[in-house]
Amino acid sequence: MDWDKLKIFHAVTQAGSFTKASDVLNLSQSAISRQIQSLEYELKTSLFERHARGLVLTDSGHKLYSTANEVISKIKEVETDFTEQKHKPSGKLVVTTVVGFGGIWLTPRIKEFRDKNPDIEVELIVTNEELDLSTREADVAIWMRAPKQKNYIQKKIIDINYHIYGSSKYCEEHGLPRTLNDLDKHNLITYGKGSPSPLSEKEWILKVGSKDKHKRKSVMKVNNIYSLLLAVESGVGLAALPDYMVANKPGLVKVLGDHSGPKYEAHFVYPQSLKNVARVRTFRDFILNKVSEWKF
Repeated sequence: MDWDKLKIFHAVTQAGSFTKASDVLNLSQSAISRQIQSLEYELKTSLFERHARGLVLTDSGHKLYSTANEVISKIKEVETDFTEQKHKPSGKLVVTTVVGFGGIWLTPRIKEFRDKNPDIEVELIVTNEELDLSTREADVAIWMRAPKQKNYIQKKIIDINYHIYGSSKYCEEHGLPRTLNDLDKHNLITYGKGSPSPLSEKEWILKVGSKDKHKRKSVMKVNNIYSLLLAVESGVGLAALPDYMVANKPGLVKVLGDHSGPKYEAHFVYPQSLKNVARVRTFRDFILNKVSEWKF
């Protein structure tokens, strides 16, 4: 059954005549009449009885009108839902980001976001694997590089800077390095096998400022940024850490502060299909506001 014919039939029934329906539909009476006749031919039944006072539904017409009314009402409900979806921040929002950023910086800020947006349910997936946003494995992502996919909307939100850190205890026992060359005398911790893929300079601390251009040796390697942080806190040695990780770590000391390590761009990413969804826009604006307070 042709959807346009069903809509015309519904409008004619509500209007009570072709003349009134013509005004509502902005179609000529002859065009409306042809559509109704075609619909009656398809259904092999009469839908209206023509009287001087107007159109009267037949039994078949009543059945079709009842069905059409339900269908059109449901469609209007869906249209309303979509309209609210664009303007009212509500529903489930699946967010993915890398382990360190998600666990240390983002998670503590979700409560504030939920307090401001109680109708949004947040599911946070922290993983160093990039989920497929086009198949809705997640709705939005915060990644440490710009996406390669052309059909994603992305906005750079902040630079993630790395510096060298050590625990107060370690620095008291081994002294503070005054120059990059002094790193040759210190215990260094780096990423090992299976470390996060966004990191392109995993052994920067082993190479920077080395006199003979040879890599220093690390005393410990780990594949997880949490373990790297805990190793530094426990006094194993020095490591390059993102500044946001140590913001609330008074027991850690920045060493050689004039020498920055690797820098990565954090990007807020979501598919084109969600560009008008209110909960996505609301979360994006919240994140942009929070990173504007960034003091690292």
